[in-house]
Amino acid sequence: MIVTVLGSGTSQGVPVIGCDCPVCTSLDFRDNRLRSSIHIAVNDKSFIIDSGPDFRQQVLRERIKKLDALLFTHEHKDHTAGMDDIRSFNFLQQKDMPVYGDPRVLAQLKQEFAYVFTEKKYPGVPQVETHELSGEELTIEGIKFTPIEVLHHKLPVYGFRIGNFTYITDAKTVSDESIAKIKGSKVLIINALQKSKHLSHLTLEEAIEMAEKIGAEKTYLTHLSHRMGTHKEVQDSLPEHIRIAHDGLKIEMADS
Repeated sequence: MIVTVLGSGTSQGVPVIGCDCPVCTSLDFRDNRLRSSIHIAVNDKSFIIDSGPDFRQQVLRERIKKLDALLFTHEHKDHTAGMDDIRSFNFLQQKDMPVYGDPRVLAQLKQEFAYVFTEKKYPGVPQVETHELSGEELTIEGIKFTPIEVLHHKLPVYGFRIGNFTYITDAKTVSDESIAKIKGSKVLIINALQKSKHLSHLTLEEAIEMAEKIGAEKTYLTHLSHRMGTHKEVQDSLPEHIRIAHDGLKIEMADS
């Protein structure tokens, strides 16, 4: 299994429009962060979790030419806005795109992308096949996914575990029940917005504490804002088994 970090930034991305801070003006390519998303390649299957506003750019950069399913963590625009660009995969693969989300997320997609779901469709709109997530383990194209519920302030968000790998984004609270589902993962990607306290995201300190509680062999931090600091500055302060993710990062591991 190869996991590619398509984007490691928060809702505004980095650099932020109009900002002249040291992070936004950094020349280190690792400080340029598109909106959070990952690609998972396993057993010749291809999955993407979240299609934010940078979806097209991310897919082109990584030369992804096949997509078996699109999964959504939650309904916020920085995770859903790029869904229209699955049209290219419809044309390439000559089939509808399976899209997974909980009922609340699917309802939001139907509102935001009403033209996709209308009875009389304009030619060329995305063709999707929606599937409701219930929190129970499911199998997509022969690959097992375990949804893991976390809270983004009070909003339920799904992370996903696939074999030895778990992806959690936009979390502030992770219950003991959810931690039990994550434990045993060899690789964890989890959000860490910034160093200072935040209402709906884990801070750097909180993410480190969560990583130590879960005990993965390697943890990568994502969904980073420009307030976190530069990649190098933050990485130099972390233990060896906790790393800062960056756009384009590829993580290879056994799939079970």
